[in-house]
Amino acid sequence: MKKLMILGASYSQLPLYDAAKKIGASTVAVSTPGEWPGFEAADEISYTDISDPDAVLEAARKHKIDGIATCCLDAGVRSIGYVCEKMGLKGMTAEAAAVSGNKFRMKEAFMAGGVRCAKHICIHDPSELKEAARKLRFPLVVKAVDLMGSRGIFRCNTMEEVLDNYQKTMSATRQDYCLLEEFIEGGLLGCEAMMYNGRLLYCLPNNTEVCQSYVPTPVGHSVPYRKQDSLGPEVERQVRLAIQAVGLDNCPVNCDLIEKDGEIYVIEITGRAGGTCLPEMVGLYYGIDYYEAIARLALDMSPEKMFAGIAPHTANLTRTLISYQKGLVRAIHNENPPSEDIIDLSFNISPGDRVRRYENGRDRLGQVILTGRNLDTCEKRLEDILSKINIEFTE
Repeated sequence: MKKLMILGASYSQLPLYDAAKKIGASTVAVSTPGEWPGFEAADEISYTDISDPDAVLEAARKHKIDGIATCCLDAGVRSIGYVCEKMGLKGMTAEAAAVSGNKFRMKEAFMAGGVRCAKHICIHDPSELKEAARKLRFPLVVKAVDLMGSRGIFRCNTMEEVLDNYQKTMSATRQDYCLLEEFIEGGLLGCEAMMYNGRLLYCLPNNTEVCQSYVPTPVGHSVPYRKQDSLGPEVERQVRLAIQAVGLDNCPVNCDLIEKDGEIYVIEITGRAGGTCLPEMVGLYYGIDYYEAIARLALDMSPEKMFAGIAPHTANLTRTLISYQKGLVRAIHNENPPSEDIIDLSFNISPGDRVRRYENGRDRLGQVILTGRNLDTCEKRLEDILSKINIEFTE
């Protein structure tokens, strides 16, 4: 029996544990101690910091794994590349993982590889910050290079905001530097893909719904991409260039992009499946279990046949449930009856929990995943579903 090590043990990784077992593999859950549901789902447990490549390698050798994977979080990507290279497992190289896990190195690779992206400058101290702000065009973004979920990223319209947000970013990052880059005014979109032995198995652009926090933060996705006919080929071209620039191979790919005036800019790319229900979106669109494809790839059990058939191209929509207020949850009212088009309607909170006003992915309340005849049907159905959900708060 093959053994798959899964980095992360939260609810987001649970479908990956299930998929591994479905194909006859045992699993090792890797995370720091806590009441994580993945610990109950796994066959073996390793209490290890997934962001520490050497510690993860030691655990991987101890458990004699045949593959290593993650989904929906960035923290373990560098460790995956390191372990794959050291143990000769299927997966991205250590260098590709390191580049995709550092937004500065990634942007430098983009520039060298001809990828269209925002102008940026690496910042080590306030004097560099002021000088860089004079060279770039407002609005600007102060950006931590090593954090996920839009943490440590702030849009700035004035020099005062640049200086203030720089302090916030540097207090959040583990690095002694950050990025200052031009903010591209445009529409956010995403793209999921998978590389296998140098080939792109699929490339799926998606519409992205955002919450306007310090920067636009994804809270939902849908397919098909509304501008597929006009911009789909250019999205794929930029994604291919970004993949090549970073050196990603034998891994899922998650890419964030922006469209401005008919041009596609790449924000960032990484070698893992995206969060906010993106694996479910891919699976519904192609009529497969995408988590199974991720597990098969990591275990060198070719995933390409899963994309070789005639796909249903099912229109679907995912949405993170968020709150624009903070407080203590008093009650959750959901009047939506079970329905075939509602694939998932679930909550990550319970009465008595304290929630924050939404700023990033850690503030999610739950999720909705639904299908429809077309995208318009999905969006109208979402309005109906959300109208029947009411969460009561007490201050």
